[in-house]
Amino acid sequence: MDKLSQYERLFNQFDENGDGKISASELWQCVEAMGGELSEKDAEAAVALMDSDGDGLVGFDDFLRFVEGGKEEEKEDGLKEAFKMYEMDGSGCITPRSLKRMLSRLGESRSIDECKVMIARFDLDGDGVLTFDEFKVMML
Repeated sequence: MDKLSQYERLFNQFDENGDGKISASELWQCVEAMGGELSEKDAEAAVALMDSDGDGLVGFDDFLRFVEGGKEEEKEDGLKEAFKMYEMDGSGCITPRSLKRMLSRLGESRSIDECKVMIARFDLDGDGVLTFDEFKVMML
């Protein structure tokens, strides 16, 4: 899966109503669902910061500019949020089971063995799971 497809999947995870835009409410709800902390006011500020056409919403192009063009610290923060979505069980790693669970949420059914193969491609230390650093290499 190429980087653009991964960004589209992540964008679609935030875009709960499927209208092609991320509202402050959708951003807030998604971050909260992932266990992150973001006030509604901060979500509104984040959307205003990313919104290039002034419609109060973040389109995919805005999202892509943010993910690709942000400062290194902003990119890393975004990657940490994405990592948390796949990690899900508090282990600090993406396991084949957590990858399978997240992919099924995204509408893509994979077996545990298929998930093991996907992880193995980026598993630099061969321990069968992806750490954040391995995930970061994969995404960048």
